[in-house]
Amino acid sequence: MKDLKHFKKVSDYHKLANIAAPEHPLISLVDYSQVRYPSDIEELKWKQDYYTIGLKRNVAHKFFYGQQEYDFDEGIMTFVAPKQVMSLGNNPNIKDHKPSGWLLLVHPDFLWNSPLATQITNYDFFGYTVNEALFLSEKEEQMMLDLLKNIQREYQSNMDKFSQKIIISQLELLLNYAERFYERQFITRKISNHQVLGQLEQILSDYFKVDSLVEKGLPTVQWVANCLNLTPNYLSSMLKSLTGQSTQQHIHNKLVEKAKEQLSTTLLSVSEIAYNLGFEHPASFTKLFKNKTDMSPIEFRKAYN
Repeated sequence: MKDLKHFKKVSDYHKLANIAAPEHPLISLVDYSQVRYPSDIEELKWKQDYYTIGLKRNVAHKFFYGQQEYDFDEGIMTFVAPKQVMSLGNNPNIKDHKPSGWLLLVHPDFLWNSPLATQITNYDFFGYTVNEALFLSEKEEQMMLDLLKNIQREYQSNMDKFSQKIIISQLELLLNYAERFYERQFITRKISNHQVLGQLEQILSDYFKVDSLVEKGLPTVQWVANCLNLTPNYLSSMLKSLTGQSTQQHIHNKLVEKAKEQLSTTLLSVSEIAYNLGFEHPASFTKLFKNKTDMSPIEFRKAYN
């Protein structure tokens, strides 16, 4: 494995891809058919300080992102935030390749002094791995391409005091469409997503089967996501689409279900049950239980008995 490279500027990627310098130092739309990585690259790993929105297919390299591999033989969109680690290696499955697509590189400094500078972190898909990419219909792909080209035309024209605002509005529109299309993807892939829901239920049931969680503690969202080979962001987004609840809420639901069982079938005190379920402080358990059931654990036990 080669050393981790650090791409601080948009121009750093242009140099790697052997294409002309960017027309604007903080934003660039790259025609992926023109990208020519060094021929002697077997493996390259890097961290970047800018956002990358990719729409590409038929690429001659395998990309690795979040420990997942993808060879881009289909048209998909990916969203990579600053400080995330990417790597690429040769893809022997593609020989006579004609790569196509686009890469939008946006340095955070370009968003400075605009609402999107902080709001962009609210788009969960910047935390998805590449195997959770956005698959687009031809119509959707064309819509996204139109927005990308609008951004390019604007920064290629004579920049004035309106340019940044117009570009950012186009970028925000693109991100909002991506959010909509991901929602559609959750729905159209409902069968496989419901399988994940079933797996989640089984994972949590098995976790809470043990008599005591004192040593293990409560399951974390990260742990659950790892069990399902998904990122925490993607899993929570998918669950919200299917059930209206996040991963953390599903964990809490299973926890309360287990608590009800112990309150109704044992003589353990509330504190003992709290510790058995992995809580360090019984008050935290009582607060969660009341929030979920509108009753304290003691009130539930009295009502049940």
